[in-house]
Amino acid sequence: MHERNGEVLVIMPTYNEAETLETVLRGVRRAAPHADILVIDDGSPDGTGAIADRAASEDSQITVHHRAGKLGLGTAYRHGFQHALAHGYSTAVEMDSDGSHLPEQLPDLISAVASGSDLAVGTRWIPGGEIVNWPWYRRLISRTGTGVARVALRSRLRDLTSGYRALSADALRELDLDRLDSQGYGFQVETAWLLERAGLPIAEVPITFVERAGGSSKMSPGIVLEALRNVIRWGFEIRFGRLSGRGSRV
Repeated sequence: MHERNGEVLVIMPTYNEAETLETVLRGVRRAAPHADILVIDDGSPDGTGAIADRAASEDSQITVHHRAGKLGLGTAYRHGFQHALAHGYSTAVEMDSDGSHLPEQLPDLISAVASGSDLAVGTRWIPGGEIVNWPWYRRLISRTGTGVARVALRSRLRDLTSGYRALSADALRELDLDRLDSQGYGFQVETAWLLERAGLPIAEVPITFVERAGGSSKMSPGIVLEALRNVIRWGFEIRFGRLSGRGSRV
């Protein structure tokens, strides 16, 4: 592992992103030249790992961690967060590697954390936010899922499921990473909700979300059911006081 170059670590989980990874990496390096990048590849059979390794061999600010198989988005980010804390980064960024998150909007998220927010959520459902190339039913599913989570968790955040976000080191420590429940996309809901309950300052930054440029979606019925099951359970815990200390500062 090379020594830390900057204060910001951009964490990019990958699984079968061979079509898009190089373009996204170049975009991140242009948009945030002082940031380091950690690619976490879950044994992609399409050669994504080799592409990442080649990029790392040519750029000291890119590091690649290979995992044995497809272990889930939540576990990848947990791994990345632990790496960020262990190496003294002040900010960790979650970012997709499929082209759906625009690198040119990365500085807005980093700036929000630098200005005092512990969590900056790239938000689609606020003025200035936008979704490109999604059919109406995808929008409906996303809005419905966010609405259900907001009601169940008594959250004021308008895009709990967004995966484009930046977190301060204080936020990472607040999360108690070993106790997080979610393996898949419910990880985004869980982490934002816990930080909101803890009373940490949160910024919602408008982003443009673009339908993935290559590969296929990793969303599955199992991932959706896990997220829904956890949201219902957390909502029950809120109402009946069984949070076991999680979010205890509220």
